[in-house]
Amino acid sequence: MSDSRTPTGASAATAAGPPRFGVNYVPSQGWWYSWLDWQPSAVAADLRAIAGLGMDHIRIHCLWPVFQPNPGHISPTALDRLDELMDIADRCGLDVCVTVLNGWLSGFSFRPAWLHENVNMFADPGAVAAQLDLMTAMAERIGTHPRFLGFDIANEPNVLCHFKGNAITREQGDAWTRRLLDHCATLAPGRLHVAGFDHEPWLTDAAPFSRDVLAGTGAATPVHAWIEFTGALARYGHPATGTRHLTEYLLELARAHQTGPERPLWLQEFGAAPQWMPAADIPGFAEASVDAALTCDHLWGITWWASHDIDRGLTGFADLEYELGLLTTGNRPKPAGQRLAALVARLRDRPPRPVARTTALVLDGTRAPDWAFADRFFALVDEGTHPAIVLAGRLDEPGHLEGRGITHVIDTR
Repeated sequence: MSDSRTPTGASAATAAGPPRFGVNYVPSQGWWYSWLDWQPSAVAADLRAIAGLGMDHIRIHCLWPVFQPNPGHISPTALDRLDELMDIADRCGLDVCVTVLNGWLSGFSFRPAWLHENVNMFADPGAVAAQLDLMTAMAERIGTHPRFLGFDIANEPNVLCHFKGNAITREQGDAWTRRLLDHCATLAPGRLHVAGFDHEPWLTDAAPFSRDVLAGTGAATPVHAWIEFTGALARYGHPATGTRHLTEYLLELARAHQTGPERPLWLQEFGAAPQWMPAADIPGFAEASVDAALTCDHLWGITWWASHDIDRGLTGFADLEYELGLLTTGNRPKPAGQRLAALVARLRDRPPRPVARTTALVLDGTRAPDWAFADRFFALVDEGTHPAIVLAGRLDEPGHLEGRGITHVIDTR
């Protein structure tokens, strides 16, 4: 679809203001296999239910083998369906972030068959060229759509580095990230183009993607704050400050690596499964995690995983994946959905104000933080202080502390 109207997605992506609230859309009928078994009426019912919770945006996932089954062929049928989904979202008042290279999703790998073990998706010139072609084709169809927020180049692509044939150096990983995001910016200027990495590059030094590049490339810095996969739940238990404020900690950790204090952050994925805590505790966890994130400044948005549960008729998913939704497969709000809907309505009436972080913990910055550093962060939160995090290498950088409002540093290295 080509539309000459002013794109709401573009203005939403660039304008300052209260945080946005949304969900990672998981179709209630057929999960993302629904790209193949397309039911526009089911998608419309889902998006109306999401809008009914007060959400204003969704993040969607384009299964890579469906959209590009061959490096030289991009499915026109899949592009038609993507275009139609954008139109349905428009009718429901929802902006859309389009995640392109999936890649890795809900515990499954969806690498196209042509990406065999001898073709490195990050370093092979032909593979990278094919990725750029896919983004170009998508942008030609939806790049000016009024609901297009921007591209997320891939969902947690660092996970795919662990698959045979995809080993790369950090230099190669950073070059891949920059190249794809630069291409997105050329295709659709001014949109919210991001790279949706998970916690691994932030909390370990194992991922071949540097924190500085993730914090400085694209239009915003996404954060995925999963209490189970980060190890926070095992360390702190539930309920605990270390799990309910993990969103705040990871957002501030990402901010520490950003060169500009006004660069937007995005809490792009977080959620809870009944395997991790009693189901009755999930609404409280959801609200506490949102409240913790809202203490952070320059937060573009908060996006829960996921919109809907997965139908248990679809087998093979890890058990925790089935009940992460705010809505049932019948589009009925679950208790967590009801709690977040009420919270979103209240916050839209009274937009939240981030806290002033005048105290900062000093982080070495040359290596990933250990859990002892996180312990100190959460101990300060328990004492009533919401700390910033500052890299040791920037302590003497002119104007850095002043620009962030930091008047006191705690250096426990």
